[in-house]
Amino acid sequence: MTTREMTMTLSQPDQDLMKRVNRQFVTGVTVVTTMSDDGPKGLAVNAFANVSLDPATVMVAIQRASSTHDVLFRATHLAINILAVEQLDVVNRFAGKSADKFAGLDWEAGPHGSPLLARSSAQMEVEIRERLQASTHTVFVGRVVGAAAGGATPMIYSAGRFFDGGVLEQLG
Repeated sequence: MTTREMTMTLSQPDQDLMKRVNRQFVTGVTVVTTMSDDGPKGLAVNAFANVSLDPATVMVAIQRASSTHDVLFRATHLAINILAVEQLDVVNRFAGKSADKFAGLDWEAGPHGSPLLARSSAQMEVEIRERLQASTHTVFVGRVVGAAAGGATPMIYSAGRFFDGGVLEQLG
């Protein structure tokens, strides 16, 4: 326990409390992309996690109200682009509501057609295996069918702000 007192709520926490709690957790910054009949689609996502290394399995959670959700739900593959510190322009673009988030953006199709964003710290293409309904979101679980990791420093997100993942201090 720290010097700051914490009081655990014994009832369902409200949204404000959950926002405060979530601001204490540091996440990576990703853009999840897929290809549709209308072209490439994508959105910024911080609800990403590795599930297993063998076989390589990951998950992302996408809000069902997102304009990209239905395209992802119908897709067989998606890409997870782990953003680098130099991609603040990219995360801002994909966090917004622009009709064509890919206009003027440097990207290429992965082996299964999913858009892989240039300059990313790492990328993976995922075959979607499960779509689990969880409250307001769909959790997409998939097998990694291709991956690449570059040397770019990853961007991280905490307390509503983006940070340079390369300047973290190691503890112990």
